[in-house]
Amino acid sequence: MARQHRALRTREELIRSAAEVIDDVGYTEASISAISHRAGVSNGALHFHFKSKRALGEAVELAAARTLLHITGRVPLRHPAPLQLLVDTSRALAGCIFRDPVLRAGFSLGGDPTWQGTVDLWEQWQDWVELMLVVARDRHTLSPDVGIDEAVSIITSFLAGLEVRARAGTEPSPDRAVTGFWRLLLPRLVAEGAAPPVDPEGVTLPLWCTVDLGTGGQERERVCGVA
Repeated sequence: MARQHRALRTREELIRSAAEVIDDVGYTEASISAISHRAGVSNGALHFHFKSKRALGEAVELAAARTLLHITGRVPLRHPAPLQLLVDTSRALAGCIFRDPVLRAGFSLGGDPTWQGTVDLWEQWQDWVELMLVVARDRHTLSPDVGIDEAVSIITSFLAGLEVRARAGTEPSPDRAVTGFWRLLLPRLVAEGAAPPVDPEGVTLPLWCTVDLGTGGQERERVCGVA
């Protein structure tokens, strides 16, 4: 049992170390030696858990996809305030992107032309946003003259920009950036007379991200944003 636990911890540390290296230099420049050195293991130990750098990249992407799914949840088709949920979820996602290197690396892999993965986090997020806007339209809280495709593109592009700034370390306050974005966009999105009003600052309850870093791995919870 102790040996299995150590193996699991080593696997988790390798995924996190791979994410940090990919976050620093990109997938192409990320080397097995750099990843194993950061994890504090030998190259042989790394290859015991992952046959190739690609397998390690896939593990990073899958772990990030699980975190994203935990942040968004399934689309609640009968949610009473879909636009507020969209605001709150985007704030939570932005916070996690800045705090979680695995999630950040998963998104960056999706934008790397040298990477051909099986999971696309940007597509996953874009689909969730689109469906939330559809729910808002069905509940008559979305302004009727708003084009959903255009709104999805704007919202996704904003989060993509934050992801780039998170990697570069040039955004001092993601919460303030998200609030400012929604202050500008909500007057265009919200239907006239729609209730309840949408707060661009969202709520301030902590979001507990449950992250499973590998198949069969133990789930660990940590605060990584607000929801």
